[in-house]
Amino acid sequence: MADNEFPLVQFMRDGFDPVGELGRIRAEHPVFPMEIPGGQTVYLVTRWEDVRGVLGDHERFSNDFAGVVGLGSNQEDPGGLGFRDPPEHTRLRKFLTPEFTMRRLRRLEPRIEAMVEEALDRIEAKGAESMPVDLVEEFALPIPSLVVCELLGVPYDERADFVKLSKDRFDFTAGPEASLQAINDAMAYLTDLVAKERRQPGEGLLGQLLRDHGDELDDRTLASMADGLLTGGHDTSTSMLALGTLWLLRNPEQAAKVREVDGYVNDVVEELLRYMTVVQVAFPRFARDDMELHGVPIKKGEMVLCSLTGANRDPSLGDDIDVVRPGRDVAGSHMAFGHGIHRCIGAPLAQMEMRIAFPALLRRFPGLRVAGEVPFRELAIVYGVKELPVAW
Repeated sequence: MADNEFPLVQFMRDGFDPVGELGRIRAEHPVFPMEIPGGQTVYLVTRWEDVRGVLGDHERFSNDFAGVVGLGSNQEDPGGLGFRDPPEHTRLRKFLTPEFTMRRLRRLEPRIEAMVEEALDRIEAKGAESMPVDLVEEFALPIPSLVVCELLGVPYDERADFVKLSKDRFDFTAGPEASLQAINDAMAYLTDLVAKERRQPGEGLLGQLLRDHGDELDDRTLASMADGLLTGGHDTSTSMLALGTLWLLRNPEQAAKVREVDGYVNDVVEELLRYMTVVQVAFPRFARDDMELHGVPIKKGEMVLCSLTGANRDPSLGDDIDVVRPGRDVAGSHMAFGHGIHRCIGAPLAQMEMRIAFPALLRRFPGLRVAGEVPFRELAIVYGVKELPVAW
C-alpha cells in the first residue's frame, strides 16, 4: 500500500461501520503516513493501544495548534480546551471539572426529562398532522441545544435564537462562510452573555464560575470555554441520539429491553458509544521532538491523527468487536470521548441525555419505525445521519 493512498479514510463510513480500508491500514500500517494538501505529512494511528498511548502522553505530544502553526500563544488558540496544553489547560479545566460531577449534574436531570417530554409532545402533535416526522430535526437536534442552554444559563426568551445559532454552525449546506459566520455570531452572543452574567450572575454554569472565579477569568476566555462546551456537546450528542435511535429501531428486541427493563439502557448507551464513535478522530497532536512510532520516524512539529473509530473497533478488544453487545467489558473504557487529560469533560452529561431520551422515546411511541431512506453523512469528523424519517 502506498503512502497517502487513502488520505480521507479516517472520515469515511459504510453505514454504522468503518470502511474496510481503515481496518486494512490498522492491520498492516500501525502508523500510516498520509500527505495532505500543501504537501504536509500527517501520521494516522489506528490501533487501540497506540491511540491510547498517544492521547495519554502529553509530555511527548502537544495539543497547541496555534503555537505550532504560528498563530500565537495558548492565550490566543482557536479551539478552547481541546487545543491547549498544560499548564493553561490544567488551570482552565479545574474551573469546569466540579460542574460536571454527577452530583452537580443531577440537578439538571429533572429539566432534561422535561425537555425530552416536551420534544415528544411536539413530535406527537406534528405526527398527527403529517408523517413521516424527521427525528433529527424534532428530537436529536433540539434536546442537546436546550440542555446546553440550561447548563450555561441562557435566558428563556433567548433560547430559540441560541438554538438556531447552535444549529447553523453545524449546517454546512450553505457553505463554509455561513458556518463561520454562525460561529462568530455565537461567540459574540456568548461574550455579551458573559458580560451580563458578570453584572448579575445567574444560576447556570456561567454565573457559578463568575461567582467562584470571576477575578481569574476574563470575559473572552469564559466565552471561549462556553463555546467549547457548545461545540463539544451539540453535534456529538445530536449524532448519538439519531444513530442510537436508528440502531434500536433496526434491532427491535434491544429496543423492547430498553423500553421495558429498568437500567438496561445504561449498558446499551455505553456499548453504542463505543460502536458508533461519532467523533471519528481526536484533536490533532503534534510531536514535541523527533521520535519514532512503530519504527516510523516523526519529526518535531509534525501532526499525529488518532482514529477513535479504528481504536474502538480494534480486534484486540474482542472477536465480535463489530457487533453491539451491551455489557461488554471494554465498553466502560471506550475512547468515544477521547482519553487522557483531554477526555471530553461533558461526557457524563451526554450519557445522561441518552439514558433519559432513548427509553422515553420508545415508551411514548412503541410502534416507532423508520419510514424512508436514511442518508448518512459521507465525509465527517462527527459522523451521523442527515435526517431520520419515522412514523408510528
